[in-house]
Amino acid sequence: MSTERRLYVGPSLRRLRRDHGLTQADMAADLDVSASYIALLERNHRPLSAEMLLRLSQTYKMDMAALAGDGGSDDAARLQAILKDPMFTDIDLPSLETADVTTNFPGITEALLRLYTAYQEEQLALADRGAETLAAGGRGSDAPDPVAESRRFLAARRNSFPSLDDAAERLAQAVSGHDNIVGYLKARHNLRVRRLPSNVMVGSIRRLDRHRKEILLDDGLDTASQLFQLALQLAYLEMRQEVDAVADEGAFATESGERLTRRALASYAAAALLMPYSAFAKAAEARRYDVEALARQFGASFEQTAHRLTTLQKPGQERVPFFFIRVDPAGNVSKRLDGAGFPFARHGGGCPLWSVHQAFRTPREIVTQWLELPDGQRFFSIARTVTAGGGAYGAPRVERAIALGCAAEHAGKLIYTQDRPGFGPEFATPIGVTCRLCHRTECTARSAPPIGRQILPDDIRRTSAPFGFSDT
Repeated sequence: MSTERRLYVGPSLRRLRRDHGLTQADMAADLDVSASYIALLERNHRPLSAEMLLRLSQTYKMDMAALAGDGGSDDAARLQAILKDPMFTDIDLPSLETADVTTNFPGITEALLRLYTAYQEEQLALADRGAETLAAGGRGSDAPDPVAESRRFLAARRNSFPSLDDAAERLAQAVSGHDNIVGYLKARHNLRVRRLPSNVMVGSIRRLDRHRKEILLDDGLDTASQLFQLALQLAYLEMRQEVDAVADEGAFATESGERLTRRALASYAAAALLMPYSAFAKAAEARRYDVEALARQFGASFEQTAHRLTTLQKPGQERVPFFFIRVDPAGNVSKRLDGAGFPFARHGGGCPLWSVHQAFRTPREIVTQWLELPDGQRFFSIARTVTAGGGAYGAPRVERAIALGCAAEHAGKLIYTQDRPGFGPEFATPIGVTCRLCHRTECTARSAPPIGRQILPDDIRRTSAPFGFSDT
């Protein structure tokens, strides 16, 4: 009796085909088989023969082991992650059953993953519309918000894009064969890098001059920023197809929302190129998520490194889930990313008791803080100011503060909590999401009354808090 193990590689074969930008008919022509046979292989309705495995390897110049491995492991990990959603808590969903679904029904698996992502986007859109209605005094607004569109797209996917991580890791390996990214751009694209004064760049910090075959950079940029801009240009040159494939998953109401999303995805790809997933995740654990140490190791800025830490949620290779926010001195939020379940205020100001708003008092110094929300959830965050612009005397600068945080149960893995007696979650600062949604009646920093609470008159008694509230 034959004991030969049958090899089913549906998800891996589909991923290989899409990575090469092929239709099933294209791949069938390359391999001299029928398109229906490719479809059967991708659906795991037929096992992959040794002859076909060899033909795939020779045609697409790939390692046979990469295709013959557990093709559904990524999809299984993704499906298992979404099945942890509270809406499924009353359903018994063993890991073995999840693996069976991804192995035997890859098409259904992909449909479920797409459906859940669309559900998350719609939930975020509903939250945004509700917040807009409250902010407008119940009138609402019909005007589309491209920034909110882009943020919903990223949030629904937890700011994690494994396909971009994989492509960037491959590109990083190719770049490593040259002295640096400058050498790679010259060898691969015949592009020379030139650094010019700001007055010559006329408002640009990077420009691709195809006629002269040059990438021009503002010489006022610091080293980390110059390196990031080169990585960004390389991502546009060699990863546009992967970026477009991810962006095409979204349903955007505005052209600006789509463009903002594509720009965010290109920046994601650039960061993944400079800080490849496997190496960066390993270093993050080894250095206990020390942002400054990681920034120096990978030649990145503090903000770039903090941003990259929020992306370490690749299925099966997850690290500490972080949230990230960037604000200016007026409290305006210019970037917001959540991989840790932190309930950001979608409209209006944040809580002034959170140290991210106080970091401007101690520029470039890391401020740590335990946080406790009204519902009892606890988080740990670090905050620090960062500077954009400058580079010469009189050059305009923009000071912002960023905060990076995680849920309390993960905080012990961070270097910022080690060997700190008298500093733990029990000393958490009570904060709210935003004043309109916070029911801490004794808060002296409150700027607005919470929704649904009756304000007491102050003709007889004035409380220390800005507002007094009735008990009912």
